[in-house]
Amino acid sequence: MPGPLREKLNPTWDLDSIFAGGSRSETFAAFLSDLERDTDAFATDLQQRLDGATVQALADMLETVQDLASRQREAGAFVSCLGAADATDAGAKELRGRVSGIGAKLGGLFTTFDAALANLPEATWTALVAIPSVQSVRFSLEERRRRSKERMAPDLERLATDLMVDGYHGWSQLYDTIVGRMTLPYEENGRVQALSMGQAHNKMLSADKEVRDEVFAKWEKVWAENAELCADALNRIAGFRLALYRHRGWDSFLKEPLDVNRMDLETLETMWGVIADHKQPFIDYLERKAKVLGLEKLGWSDVEAPLEQTSRTVSYEEARDFIVQHFGRFSPRMAEFANHCFEARWIEAEDRPGKRPGAFCTSFPVSEQTRVFTTFSGTVGNVSTLAHELGHAYHQHVMKGLPRFAQNYAMNVAETASTFAEMITADAAVRQATSDAERVSLLDDKVHRSVAMFMNIHARFLFETRFYEERKRGLVSVARLCELMTEAQREAYGGALATYHPHFWASKLHFYITGTPFYNFPYTFGYLFSTGIYARSLEEGAAFADRYVALLRDTGSMRVEDLAQKHLGVDLHRPDFWESSIALAIADVEEFLRRTE
Repeated sequence: MPGPLREKLNPTWDLDSIFAGGSRSETFAAFLSDLERDTDAFATDLQQRLDGATVQALADMLETVQDLASRQREAGAFVSCLGAADATDAGAKELRGRVSGIGAKLGGLFTTFDAALANLPEATWTALVAIPSVQSVRFSLEERRRRSKERMAPDLERLATDLMVDGYHGWSQLYDTIVGRMTLPYEENGRVQALSMGQAHNKMLSADKEVRDEVFAKWEKVWAENAELCADALNRIAGFRLALYRHRGWDSFLKEPLDVNRMDLETLETMWGVIADHKQPFIDYLERKAKVLGLEKLGWSDVEAPLEQTSRTVSYEEARDFIVQHFGRFSPRMAEFANHCFEARWIEAEDRPGKRPGAFCTSFPVSEQTRVFTTFSGTVGNVSTLAHELGHAYHQHVMKGLPRFAQNYAMNVAETASTFAEMITADAAVRQATSDAERVSLLDDKVHRSVAMFMNIHARFLFETRFYEERKRGLVSVARLCELMTEAQREAYGGALATYHPHFWASKLHFYITGTPFYNFPYTFGYLFSTGIYARSLEEGAAFADRYVALLRDTGSMRVEDLAQKHLGVDLHRPDFWESSIALAIADVEEFLRRTE
């Protein structure tokens, strides 16, 4: 990955510019105290004030609601960053509990406010949304009104929100504690290291099959040793959801994930149908990759393995130069922002023990900043992950200036922005390859991301839907969870693998995230939706950069079907768009197959 090196970059993030002092920050303590005070003030006689509120008073309260929501998000983002960077930070865990308590109280207040919106006479509602400051968040308000009508009475919803703190969300936090304490023993250069699970996952991406197999065997063993605890957490999270849905009168556990992603069941079914109809090329790729690696069949730990010919590492500085350069070919504005993230230390990338596994981007709406978290060990995949998370960061960046409620975009369109950024760098890497071996390796890296979206994510979706069906009838055992996971993987991968990952349900954080149910299909939606957008950008060139920003700015104010119709002129209920998007991924497979004959 060529590019001139500049000064050495600091791979740790700067949180002090937001709240100095980490979990002992006096500034953050004051911020939380102010938020608690203002939350209590807003709560005082709220129902009485709503009952007699004028239209202007409602508009003023709406401003307060958005301000409190922004400050709650700011606090939650800071605490999440502290806990991710140091899983042993006891202060961060205490703060997380306090922030969760404030969030629960705010959630109850917002429930009361939404119920008041739902009960407004039509004349009052019409007058409210005619106010200029309210017009830009009308979509969000209409959504909140509808959702309020589909839920329990406000007092019951407030009770459920209160119970979530130590119940529903508490189980999620317990899972984080379990993972934070886990280590994997690994001997290297005569010294045994206690790898964090994030470091261990990176080891499984080694070009050395012996290393992959050794680490994966230990990985499965460590997760198996903690499986009972993980199963308890997973069963309780699912049980809480199902009980809540039952009391709301919802008959489908897909109702909430579809609603929060602002998409129709027909869109989801069409997308998965097109993927199921086009899996053979990806099975062919897996079989060919096995042949290239000298294997009869790929095992689970081989799917993402780099090809041995180009297993060199990439420095953090090279990664920055490459990403910024190629973002700039699409949009100078996007490149400038990405470079700022590196220079201003908005990225936590250091490869060290004690960090939680995975990668994420989080936003600080009050500070108008973002932070990216990953563990960078110098692989090509790490560069793709950086580009992916910076795509999320750019999405949030271009939303600046919009009201809080107009910035609340769903996960599926969030994954659109991140995947789009990833595609820019992946295509650039293939174009700039200096040898056939390097080009094949980079094509492999690109195609296995398609495999992740069409097979790995599909397995997660199949597992979770079947798990929820069984959870309706009672607790699901560790053994059964492993069976369900293996069955889903075998089906999703078309039986193309020699071994699977039975404890994947335990190792994948996404199953334990309580803020977003079914944290799987939005990835695949975002991948294919962004592929269609990327194809449009190639057709239209530099002129598309502004249209792309316009699309992103609408993501908090439209359902995805309307977003696609407005900005791309396509119908997501029809297979045409999905087929044209998957065709681009299949073209990469075909090139890989040609070059490895």
